Amino acid sequence: MPTAAASAPRVGPLFALAPFLRPYAGRWALAFLALVTSAGATLALPMAFRYLIDRGFASGDRTHIDRYFIALFVVSLILAGATALRFYWVSWLGERVTADLRRAVYDHIMGMSPQFFETTQTGEVLSRLTTDTTLIQTVVGTSLSLGLRNALLTAGGIAMLVMTSPVLSGYIIAVLIVVVVPIVFFGRRVRRLSRASQDKVANASALAGEVLNAMPTVQSYTQEAFEAQRFGTAVDAAFDTALTRIRARAGLTAVVIVFVFAAIVFVLWLGAQAVLARQMTAGQLSQFILYAVFTAGAVGTLAEVWGDLQRAAGATDRLMQLLAARSPVTEAQKTVPMPATGEGIRFDNVGFSYPSRPGVAALSAFSLDVRPGEHVALVGPSGAGKTTLFQLLLRFYDPQSGSILINGVPTRQMSLATLRHAIGVVLQDSVIFSGSVLDNIRYGMPEATLAQVRRAADMAAAAGFIEQLPQGYDTFLGERGVRLSGGQRQRLAIARAILRNPPVLLLDEATSALDAASERLVQTALDNAAQNRTTLVIAHRLATVQQADRIVVMEQGRIVAQGRHADLLRSSPLYAQLAALQFGELAGSDAA
Repeated sequence: MPTAAASAPRVGPLFALAPFLRPYAGRWALAFLALVTSAGATLALPMAFRYLIDRGFASGDRTHIDRYFIALFVVSLILAGATALRFYWVSWLGERVTADLRRAVYDHIMGMSPQFFETTQTGEVLSRLTTDTTLIQTVVGTSLSLGLRNALLTAGGIAMLVMTSPVLSGYIIAVLIVVVVPIVFFGRRVRRLSRASQDKVANASALAGEVLNAMPTVQSYTQEAFEAQRFGTAVDAAFDTALTRIRARAGLTAVVIVFVFAAIVFVLWLGAQAVLARQMTAGQLSQFILYAVFTAGAVGTLAEVWGDLQRAAGATDRLMQLLAARSPVTEAQKTVPMPATGEGIRFDNVGFSYPSRPGVAALSAFSLDVRPGEHVALVGPSGAGKTTLFQLLLRFYDPQSGSILINGVPTRQMSLATLRHAIGVVLQDSVIFSGSVLDNIRYGMPEATLAQVRRAADMAAAAGFIEQLPQGYDTFLGERGVRLSGGQRQRLAIARAILRNPPVLLLDEATSALDAASERLVQTALDNAAQNRTTLVIAHRLATVQQADRIVVMEQGRIVAQGRHADLLRSSPLYAQLAALQFGELAGSDAA
């Protein structure tokens, strides 16, 4: 529900755009100069017409007539040139400011921790980056210029009306004051409805993004009609809200036009009576008519611009909310470099709950030391906290208690770039970007040569299928790697991690999507890659971790046992149960 401040008839949020406008002060000055010139030329036209009628036609002197027509043409040339320059500079500024704003919002979002995306849908963020910035582009590149120009025309027109006929202009000014009331009243409602309309559009975009990214699941469960209906409902809700906003703006426009032109007709009738009574000349009346028309048109345009400003204020509010969001994972004011050698990785009495589930402990008083170069496997049922360890080590989140150290230095004291550059990750859900094979493998090491990429692909058992692709390493893979199988995507992700050659390697079910033959090849490659580096492996398939230096058994965020495979079969009931489910080794362990 909007707060009182949010629904107030103001465009204050637009001032938050000042940092994006300030770097282009020189261009704004040029645009303003062109704007003033075009407004001045427009205001000069009625005066030229007055003298053309009173001194040209009235006198019958052809020389005067020709002179005033030439003056009119010169004024029109100035008006055309100034208008063109104004349009160019203002349009340039609109495009540039919008591009800067989009980059700033996107750069800011890229630095947010996963906690932000627990409560914010990516579709909503995309809507703000596109729809909301487009509204701001309209204001900066068009509406703001029109508003300033018509404000100058209104002020100048009123001044010239007073100079031409103080009595008649009094009626015009009185009506303009009356017009301000509906503008303020309807403007408040338009701004509130604009914000609601933008929220509805963002909701529809978020829903579409979620469904389009899960099309195989939607289609396999034959839920196309249901999802289409859900999206249609969201779109209709956005349409209904937008229609209410449009009605409010239409009503505002109608009220303004009726008031303004009713006043003009009445005042012109009075002016005609004054000409008949010889209290003013025909030229003065013509001048007054033109100024009245210019002023009325300017006021009408200002009413429309005010509606645009209200919508842009709502869009700016939403974008500033994104820019104001702060990641709970922040850089230390003074960072410490990561030592090349030391005591390895240490989890010291770590306690952690996810922000979306504050009452559920993902890790409780968790302590674990991993020696340099050690190959440690993490096993346990789902929800034991295995993946949480990876996310804390990468500082996607920070623990609520305890600390994590690498070679004796707390990860909180390292820069995020240094920490994450030292860690290679292969996740169960392999992420493939819509570039080529080459781009994907060297994603974490853009400067890698083709030979290095080929070597990494060979170690990941990916070289064979890559060479069979239409363009080999230059083959375009499509969005999210849709042209590849799950196993092929996983092998590319493994090649990406191998190429980076980090001192710490994190493997989260890195071979879960591979067939038995490929798994043996990749497992050998991973074992080779893990040599001389600290490796943490999450595995549900115990066959892949039997050769680990140490196996850590986790349950409910705690370590319940650790040791080698054979030892754990005898000492850990939980591990023996997991092994029995996969190997049928429980009986063997009892016999032992």
